[in-house]
Amino acid sequence: MPDPTQVALFFAAAFVLAVTPGPGIFYVAARTLAGGRGEGVASSFGTGLGGMVHVLAGSLGVSAVVLASAELFTALKLVGAAYLVWLGIRTIRAARRDAATSLGGGASPPAGPWRAFREGVVVEALNPKTAAFFLAFIPQFVDPTAGSVALQFMVLGFVSAALNTLADIVVAFAASGIREGATARPALIRRLREASGAAMVALGVGLAIAKRPT
Repeated sequence: MPDPTQVALFFAAAFVLAVTPGPGIFYVAARTLAGGRGEGVASSFGTGLGGMVHVLAGSLGVSAVVLASAELFTALKLVGAAYLVWLGIRTIRAARRDAATSLGGGASPPAGPWRAFREGVVVEALNPKTAAFFLAFIPQFVDPTAGSVALQFMVLGFVSAALNTLADIVVAFAASGIREGATARPALIRRLREASGAAMVALGVGLAIAKRPT
């Protein structure tokens, strides 16, 4: 039987961490500003699934191995950083191309929710900082005397990832409101899309210079 006090502490801590602005929230906001509410919500579920990849890996001990190896950590973060930078540059180029061709009706279609979902999964799954977070946070609430440690880790990780996803969805709705308010101003939409692309590039750079947790 889980200790009610520990459970309450976990939910309180997980909630605070979920609503605290971080890379995931900024990424979802950027995707929403670039492609609308559908893409934002889809990317929220994508990053949630990507987070569950780290939960599963953590429960199996894979994340600990990656974080213990400087080479593996560096390789994973550089691949993830490059992917984010590529997404950002692509978003900026699409915004400028669409602005140049909108009068002729040649604007490119939005990326779509399915691609936003896939990219959200990849972005989060390739972020070793997420693995470090789960390995540092969840074990504080695992009770070795209460049963399978791996199962407890997965359950707590699922709850934490679900709260993160809910917070991201709220951000997606808020960002879509900003985007819809600018619908009548194409130049502002272009600037918002360019800014969202720049935010993705900045997130990629930040990930690239992140240090391995000690």
